[in-house]
Amino acid sequence: MNKADVFRALHHHRAPGDPLVLPGPWDAASARVFAEAGFPALATPSAGVAASLGYEDGETPADEMFAAVARIVRAVDVPVSADVEGGYGLAPKELVERLLEAGAVGCNLEDSVDGVLRDPHEHADRLAEVRAAAGDRLFVNARIDTFLTGDADPDRAIARASSYVAAGADCVYPIDAPPDVLPLLRAGIRGPLNAFARLDGDGPSPAGLGERGATRITFGPGLQRRAADALGDIAARLRG
Repeated sequence: MNKADVFRALHHHRAPGDPLVLPGPWDAASARVFAEAGFPALATPSAGVAASLGYEDGETPADEMFAAVARIVRAVDVPVSADVEGGYGLAPKELVERLLEAGAVGCNLEDSVDGVLRDPHEHADRLAEVRAAAGDRLFVNARIDTFLTGDADPDRAIARASSYVAAGADCVYPIDAPPDVLPLLRAGIRGPLNAFARLDGDGPSPAGLGERGATRITFGPGLQRRAADALGDIAARLRG
């Protein structure tokens, strides 16, 4: 079984309360820490990688993002999925080729640009083209940005999810969905469901999100920011 198959299998037949927890490495060193801790797979956060490269979220050049993903992949033996934001304007075939060249087994693709939601039908068509180009070589996680952009209606998130799954997405990610809404989303969505976990104690644990219906858990740039805060504390102590 290749890494893409291993990664896909990790999303299925999970018990409630036992979601797939995917830490987000921002460089090779952090990837090794997570892999050595025993996590079976990793998922890069675009904002965390951007910070490690000196960019604001959303401003990383495509070449630098793919190079960073490739370094992370080389550093570990576990499967790595890559957050490639909206795809950097690349045609689906080229996007798939760049991901495979970097060694990624999956990707996140967002359905908004600069805070504005894409047309769901156009985005579904793009996802279908990515699926056609990738075959089973990539696990496609379709991010749904309705909640992120201020639309709190779960039915609209479910409608987008249905279109994206029909287009070939392996998983959907209604980022910023309130935890209490997850059971509604779970009931209306076929296939794996990604939920965002906070590290500040403001919200359920990964297991708690799993009990509400999440299949997998990611943290966005939360781990990178927590590490930066810890380093700041160390720096302050060094200065006395």
